[in-house]
Amino acid sequence: MNDVIKLDNFLFGGDYNPDQWLKSPEILKKDIEMFVEARVNVVSLGIFAWSAYEPVEGEFHFEWLKEIIDNLYNNGIYTVLATPSGARPKWLADKYPEVLRVNKDRRRIGFGMRHNHCHTSSVYREKVYIINRKLAETLGDHPGVILWHISNEYGGECYCDSCQKAFQNWLKDRYQTIDRLNDEWVTAFWSHTYNSFEQIEAPGTMELGEWAMNPLLLNWRRFVTFITKDFMKNEIKALRDAGNQKPATTNFMYDYDGLNYKKFSDIVDIVSWDNYSRWHKFEDIEVAYDTAFQHDLMRGIKHKPFMLMESCPTAVNWQSISKLRWPRLAETAGLQAVAHGSDTVMYFQMRQARAGMEKLHGALISSYGEKDDRIYEECVSLGKRLEGLGRCNSGQVPVQTAFVYDRENIWALEDSFGPRNKDMGIKSLTNKMYKGLRRANLNVEIVDMEDELTGYKLVVAPLAYLHRAGFADKVRKFVTAGGVFVTSYWFGIVDEDDKMHLGAVPHELTDVMGLRETEVDGLFDGMKYKILKAQGATDKLKEEYSFDMLCNLVEPTTAKTLMTYGSDFYAGTPAVLVNEFGEGKAYYLGAHAEDAFYEDLFDYIVEEAGLDRIIEEKLPYGVELSSRYLGDQEKVFLQNFTRNEIAIDTKVYNGTLKAYETVVCDKC
Repeated sequence: MNDVIKLDNFLFGGDYNPDQWLKSPEILKKDIEMFVEARVNVVSLGIFAWSAYEPVEGEFHFEWLKEIIDNLYNNGIYTVLATPSGARPKWLADKYPEVLRVNKDRRRIGFGMRHNHCHTSSVYREKVYIINRKLAETLGDHPGVILWHISNEYGGECYCDSCQKAFQNWLKDRYQTIDRLNDEWVTAFWSHTYNSFEQIEAPGTMELGEWAMNPLLLNWRRFVTFITKDFMKNEIKALRDAGNQKPATTNFMYDYDGLNYKKFSDIVDIVSWDNYSRWHKFEDIEVAYDTAFQHDLMRGIKHKPFMLMESCPTAVNWQSISKLRWPRLAETAGLQAVAHGSDTVMYFQMRQARAGMEKLHGALISSYGEKDDRIYEECVSLGKRLEGLGRCNSGQVPVQTAFVYDRENIWALEDSFGPRNKDMGIKSLTNKMYKGLRRANLNVEIVDMEDELTGYKLVVAPLAYLHRAGFADKVRKFVTAGGVFVTSYWFGIVDEDDKMHLGAVPHELTDVMGLRETEVDGLFDGMKYKILKAQGATDKLKEEYSFDMLCNLVEPTTAKTLMTYGSDFYAGTPAVLVNEFGEGKAYYLGAHAEDAFYEDLFDYIVEEAGLDRIIEEKLPYGVELSSRYLGDQEKVFLQNFTRNEIAIDTKVYNGTLKAYETVVCDKC
């Protein structure tokens, strides 16, 4: 990241809303004093400030903003300046109601909340362009402004006539002819054949419109990503037309299902995201692995360091329960982001608001407003810790392992109408396999099917049901060249339009996998079966493991069986297999197994394949391990995500980690 904004040090700060305090200059003055003591060196400004910028149409006021940016810059604090499109002013919605979204049930939404604007509205695009350009012309060249924050947490969709027309045009560009669309979508099913693109409507509710046509659902989601990205392009164009070339980002959200973030990689200069982990709701080490996955996902979008744009040092008020953070957790959570490739630790919010929905949301400065506050003191400690890490130089995370997590595949899985309609276990299987890799002391990069697999030694692709972007060919080349590939049940079943492949599956990869998938079994909730170790299989695997939810039946050709099913009519048939192909190997994991299976299997695979571990020693459960380059030195991060002390005995560190403590060591 810092190679883009040309700063060497880690950035620490967050979302600041001085427009809420313009009548309290003494508070604004004290804020800066407290920021400086906490080593805050960046804030994001103006995210929801449109009504302060343009209180009535065509009347612009940026003088207050310039004064704030000047004061911050004079105190060594940079600004990430936001465009304000996420929440339009009341006058705009009143005068131009067409800018407001239409719901799935075809009703227009009233003014309120935020992000309820239509991305195809020509009026809204024009008004956003004007305010963005004015902002760039007035303050874009300020030396304190280092980055553009485009809107805020893009999301949602609109079903108005304008969006319907845009969807039809997008489909026309994608398929060229209506006959081709009918063929690819198999619209003859249920007599849904279209005579023209103009007949196609966006998916509706069960009572209104089409809701059960898989290709329609999948392509509507693709379109929503396209039109949101196009809207963002319009925002950035206003800045560039004003002559400003400073880099741009937008803040993505945790595992957000509404957009394919990978598609934004070519228009964001830096990837950033907002992390609000549910600490203490589950075992914190499990929350830590889940959070780590998201950090690795964000780093994988551009294969570069990223920004943690928002997080919270204490309770998050909009979650179901507002649980306070244990001492030191704020510091360790922030350093976890750094360990996984973030060049920033930033919060929402810098000062607690006095009113509104998020007035009880945690902040660096609480409503108490003094320095002898537990959370502020912990933030000061983190600021000093980041300062002490020195020059980050956008240091890379060294990786040999890729984890395929493809949003379009996930969309197709979620809407597949079988083999489980209640829960396909996507999240569960993803977490188990990712955690197994991390417990094997590996750094991991999250990729999708559009990425190349060259350069990795191990590629893991759970539940890769839909193949696109030449993924099957990439897998074949990867394994042939000596790579180790690991996949699961329900692999290579449909094409990019969710159309079933004819013939043997996994499509185009039966020889690489050394097997043919035959049937998939969905288990009722509460059912637990066993997989049993086959004769001659590695001693690294236990004699048996449990599984639930789903399993695939297969017919092996050249694959060797490592484990078999232990019950039901398919008892004794292969469940886990490995096939040698070319110079590499392909593993097939046929069932949704317990955590211990993935930990044992990946420990074996890593050893057999000769992958470089971060450290060789096995760490106690509760410690997360990562490494990253800071300058020319690879640093190892050991983090205790439990409430207990944990003894560590490794070459890089020998000692005791306190509850929620992080130790950073040099790599041996």
